[in-house]
Amino acid sequence: MSLRPFHLAFPVHDLAVARQFYGDILGCDEGRSSDHWVDFNFFGHQLVAHLDPAARSVSTHNPVDGKEVPVPHFGVVLTMTQWEELARRVDAAGIAFGIAPHVRFKGEIGEQATMFFYDPSGNALEFKAFGDDASIFAR
Repeated sequence: MSLRPFHLAFPVHDLAVARQFYGDILGCDEGRSSDHWVDFNFFGHQLVAHLDPAARSVSTHNPVDGKEVPVPHFGVVLTMTQWEELARRVDAAGIAFGIAPHVRFKGEIGEQATMFFYDPSGNALEFKAFGDDASIFAR
């Protein structure tokens, strides 16, 4: 069975700002849209930014491998090359990392490159990559 794209709808406070962030900075192509929402091709998945002028970020965090991980968050598993390129692009755009790019669980099962940052509406995003995709669900 081949992997099917996921669909995620989430709030943003400004669609023009979301278009600039997800389109120009993250490189997501835009799909259909209206005055209240925009579809993005989020690395092969359907991400829909819905307008909510009162959107606010959530500030809950959980400890993972010595870092405070924001909850909720969403993202995608990239190839290592894609992950490295995205880290450079985000850094060059002057976006502050909530958790800077690093390798988590070094030398352990599930070793992964990871980084966290926030979109302009305060939605936490995590992007990760594995040296071997077979370890994505390893226990």
